[in-house]
Amino acid sequence: MTALNNIKVIEFCEVAAGPYCGMLLADMGADVIKVERPSGDTMRTWPPLTDGYSENFASVNRGKRSVVLNLKDPSDIAHARQLILGADVVIENFRPGVMKRNGLDYETMSAVNPGLVYCSISAFGQTGPRATEGGFDLTMQAMSGVMSVTGEPGGAPVKCGVPLCDFVSGLYGAFGVASALMQRATTGKGQHIDVSMLGATLGVSALQTSEFFGTGRAPRKLGSAHPRNAPYQAFEAQDGYFGMAAGNNSLWYAVCDAVGRADLKDEEKYATPTLRAQNQTELRVLLEDIFKTKPSAHWLDVFTKAGVPCSAINTYPDALADPQVEHMGWVQPLELPGGAMTKTFGPVLRINDRAQTIQRRPPQLGEHTQEVLSELSETAKARG
Repeated sequence: MTALNNIKVIEFCEVAAGPYCGMLLADMGADVIKVERPSGDTMRTWPPLTDGYSENFASVNRGKRSVVLNLKDPSDIAHARQLILGADVVIENFRPGVMKRNGLDYETMSAVNPGLVYCSISAFGQTGPRATEGGFDLTMQAMSGVMSVTGEPGGAPVKCGVPLCDFVSGLYGAFGVASALMQRATTGKGQHIDVSMLGATLGVSALQTSEFFGTGRAPRKLGSAHPRNAPYQAFEAQDGYFGMAAGNNSLWYAVCDAVGRADLKDEEKYATPTLRAQNQTELRVLLEDIFKTKPSAHWLDVFTKAGVPCSAINTYPDALADPQVEHMGWVQPLELPGGAMTKTFGPVLRINDRAQTIQRRPPQLGEHTQEVLSELSETAKARG
């Protein structure tokens, strides 16, 4: 994808949220220069390591160039300043105030580069009573309410196994940058985008927040079940579990026919999705008594033929081996610095029915420092 081909992004980010934002922009063709401290992004040490290179790091840093700058060194701060003044976009995920102390904040930089789009990602946002506090995905899941609705009823707090807060913050950041670039094309002026992990996580919790606003009650844990629909959860079969979602009345009728219980269509307490949700514990027991008589593969076949959405409870190896994943071209080869080959989950979007390819492998620490600083020097000379 080349939509951002002429866009230069300077990324001052570590670990997940900011780097993921930068990678999404790189996937769209932007030249993303990742500025790292001399010891590198902490994620570079995370296993699994292939020939000493972190595949976790590679998964969110493809398509970038790496420059090492020590922001405690005045000469390197000067280089950072030059990079920003020649850039279209800055992404940073330091605590609020760090960039300002180095004279690299939006207010200072935009005074000289008014078209600068500047995206700050932090735990709580750039202002407010919690602005100076730090946060990680776990604490954001706890604070945002996600952990209050994750897990089985009565069970201990459970976090989502995927670092939800980090990655939705990166997505909001990339969306904000792309939107600001569109506006800049009309006005010539950049903007400062303030992405908070707390806000991003609450933003994707729309069904839970609206449930509270509408009822005054806190949403609760339901395991894999749905608060407003049933049958819609993981069910136990003879040999394990499978997922099945009958999200409307026509699908519910198809379930009744598939399990040989057409009489359930006439049960008043199961007449609507809302009523089925209210009585879903009883309904689950009723259905599982039937499901436990056959293996899960049998029920997946039955429901697939009936047109009812269903799935095995996949592991990640299972999911990545699905023929749809292959058809979409999502799993792609990835070269690591040093030449080792691995695989990665590549760009998600298909555009004009084509999978987007990885433009550049992830960088070695400081691999492009001299290259990028030489470009700065050449630009300075050209300006006279």
